[in-house]
Amino acid sequence: MAPRLRRRRHKKPPSVTAPVVTPPTVETPVPLTLEKPGPSIDALGFFSLDNNVPGLSKLILQKLNMKSYEEYKLVVDGGTPVSGFGFRCPQEMFQRLEDTFRFCAYCRALPSGLSDSKVLRHCDFVLPSGPWPWPADIVQDWDTWFSMRERQLEATLDAVLGSHAMTILWASVGRPRPDPDVLQGSLKRLLTDTLSRPLTLGLGLKAFGINSGKTGGSTVHVVGASHVETFLTRSGDYNELGYMLPGHLGLHVFMVGVDVATSFLQSAASSTPEPGTILLSGHRGLYHDFWEEHVETGQIAHPDMVVAFHPGFHASPTLMENWLPTLLLLRDYKIPTLLTVYSHQELAASVQILVDLDTHIIAYGANPFASLKPEQVYSNPNKQPVYCNAYYIMFRGSSCQLDRGN
Repeated sequence: MAPRLRRRRHKKPPSVTAPVVTPPTVETPVPLTLEKPGPSIDALGFFSLDNNVPGLSKLILQKLNMKSYEEYKLVVDGGTPVSGFGFRCPQEMFQRLEDTFRFCAYCRALPSGLSDSKVLRHCDFVLPSGPWPWPADIVQDWDTWFSMRERQLEATLDAVLGSHAMTILWASVGRPRPDPDVLQGSLKRLLTDTLSRPLTLGLGLKAFGINSGKTGGSTVHVVGASHVETFLTRSGDYNELGYMLPGHLGLHVFMVGVDVATSFLQSAASSTPEPGTILLSGHRGLYHDFWEEHVETGQIAHPDMVVAFHPGFHASPTLMENWLPTLLLLRDYKIPTLLTVYSHQELAASVQILVDLDTHIIAYGANPFASLKPEQVYSNPNKQPVYCNAYYIMFRGSSCQLDRGN
């Protein structure tokens, strides 16, 4: 939000000798639609949003449960909001914020302004697509992946760097535009951040030897999922997982967590993916409750693998208490499970906890498909940056059961 500027005090105009005709005052009820404000710099700035995306200011007010700019200004100035303002939960806030960014970058139309035959698609950064030209076993890390996708990536990155949006961006920040090689490196790091999760899923499926070519397809449950995994995520983001497993007969990735985005809840959870396709869906809640209510009752397919991206149960006793029922469930049902962590320190702490729980740890180490985009540690900004999915842990069943079997 732009800083508020002090309003100018308008001086009273000097008296004139010409007669002034005062029109009669007509009182009309205040309409519920937007009303053009007076000469306020704040108001003019707010409504100037419509110059770029017609109707955007009205959409923002709608998502804030407000009827007019005056109500919006009242809250901005610290006043008491009207009844109905606010969000019931963080999930609703994120969803409503996401809705205000949904408009066509080409024609600047909001979803409500599109015809029935048109839908909005993400077009800011087109991910590489199409079957892998190399055998999947050769693509072992980011170096081989970038070498395989080199020609397609070069065209994609050149298109982004030469776009009108990129030109406006660097003209607006007031800083010199970096060299093309520097910007390409930045875009590649962002690309790895998007693809790290699907390729890590593929890494786990292959490591556990799960047959993706079985009839009915394969099912992966992502537990502890939040807006990080689901906010602004689309099914096309997981296409690389399918290309990593050529010949698969369908993959269903099911996100389960208390902060799953609303868009994921609209997918048909019980649907079976078609051969060669990937289906994304979700459920909002705790995994052990989800298991009892949906998996044990047969409503949802039993998972071939369960994945938790950055569960963080090592961080505090409270988090461990929340994760304990799920970890014990995964252990006792002998479900192939893959966890990721940010750092070697988290890796050591998490492995020790899993050892104490008698889980049978199959493997752990550095993830070849970790995100290359550095992340700041929020709790301590003086620490070195970390990287998403930097390390992995794989376990299945109990070490006690393994000992008894031997």
